[in-house]
Amino acid sequence: TEPNTDLLSETVVLKLNGGLGTGMGLDKAKSLLTVKGNLTFLDLTAKQVVKMREDFKSNVKFMLMNSFSTSEDTLNFFKEKYPALAGEDGLELMQNKVPKLNAETFEPATYEPEPDNEWCPPGHGDLYA
Repeated sequence: TEPNTDLLSETVVLKLNGGLGTGMGLDKAKSLLTVKGNLTFLDLTAKQVVKMREDFKSNVKFMLMNSFSTSEDTLNFFKEKYPALAGEDGLELMQNKVPKLNAETFEPATYEPEPDNEWCPPGHGDLYA
């Protein structure tokens, strides 16, 4: 029997893409790590979405849940390699940026030598359904 594809028009493929690969020595999104030949995790995801759209003749919505640390690299990647996907409305869903707190005062922490260290690491998404 043929699969029922009616719900694909209401489906979203959401790729959690907020974490950096600093533990692996990277300074960009982990999803940009090459995993097979010259393909990255994001290549594989993009190819899956394109193939699904072709096979089921449905424009399944695709979104990236990026963070402040992965947004620029990821969007540039899509503009270069998958311009059709990059040009879609609502491609990016941005995670919140949460300040670190001073343990004694519970006020936002400050670190003047490196203000970027005043924020919690990215990759801790906020998705409520």
